[in-house]
Amino acid sequence: MDVDYVVIPGLILLAGIVVVWLSLRTLLSMPVETGRRSWRVVKRVVLSIVMVIAVALAGCTTYNAAALLWFRMHNPPPGEMYQVNGRTMHMYCTGTGSPTVVLDAGLGNDALIWSGFQPELARTTRVCAYDRAGFGWSEARPAPRDADHIAEELHGLLQAAHVEGPIVLMGHSISGIYMRDYAMRYQDELAGLVFVDGSTPMQQENPVFKAASSGGPPPWLGALLERTVSIVGIPRLQGQCSQSFPGFDAHAAKLQAEDLCHPQLTAVTQEIDSMGRSGQETIHAGPFGALPILIFSQDPAKGGMPPPIKNAWNQMQEDSKKLSSRSRRIIAKGSSHYIQLDRLDLLKTEVPRFIEQIRGTLPETASYGSTITE
Repeated sequence: MDVDYVVIPGLILLAGIVVVWLSLRTLLSMPVETGRRSWRVVKRVVLSIVMVIAVALAGCTTYNAAALLWFRMHNPPPGEMYQVNGRTMHMYCTGTGSPTVVLDAGLGNDALIWSGFQPELARTTRVCAYDRAGFGWSEARPAPRDADHIAEELHGLLQAAHVEGPIVLMGHSISGIYMRDYAMRYQDELAGLVFVDGSTPMQQENPVFKAASSGGPPPWLGALLERTVSIVGIPRLQGQCSQSFPGFDAHAAKLQAEDLCHPQLTAVTQEIDSMGRSGQETIHAGPFGALPILIFSQDPAKGGMPPPIKNAWNQMQEDSKKLSSRSRRIIAKGSSHYIQLDRLDLLKTEVPRFIEQIRGTLPETASYGSTITE
């Protein structure tokens, strides 16, 4: 059962009813005549405010939970559900051909984030986008949610779905660490890797990142605030559940928008808490010989991050080329961290070309080891 969007909203609704009932009973039981009329007025005002807040919180939370439940009941997940180690996992495969490209999302996202890209790549080869445990339609799993466990679960999912090698792993952000773990364990099943602004092992220990994260409120406070806002339904009130996404068809855009109103913050927290463990598990992963690797990176000139963090991230991206003698890097001009949204055109052009080069239907690039901006 979904604790954040079923159990907790139910408890908030019950608490709201109790608060309103007690407040009304108190108001109705107050004597008409008292010696201190000003105190009676203050008490009535306070109780009225409490009732308004209780009704607003209970109403917004219940509406958000009901809207989420209704939407998911009437919009089943695209793709299939599979049993992996006793838990349900979701994967959506389209297209035909080899190698199969397996898409993995960044932290807080799921298979839907690839909805603008997957249909185009499916014109070239078979493409499977999946949800890690606790995200999308995949059942949550207990901690730790580290790279070793996640790579093993993906391998089990591919076996359950009869997705045979060779495969190309393509992942965004934190999934870059999980891809390294998978390549370390199952390199013989891989035809290539595509990193989309991928995270790197132990990046959180970089002095620049550590300095940026020091000071300010504790992380748990921010996580609690975000969780509360999501459960109450503030994103829905702000219209985030109906926004559009570039390159998505209408149905896919609606699925993705509703997904933003259903963040799986428990799974997010589990993976963040396991980042140190994941880093230790993958810090020595690679190099992977002559395995073809394509690296997409955000534009360091794009605003949004302080220069020291941009420079550190850019260097980590550059260092990722050391994973193979057949690697190359493309900086997506004008793109933020979400290259699959900001520069969908670049992915649509370069990834099919990468697949054709792996197949041998296009000549290999002469620019291995290079970094270019497109």
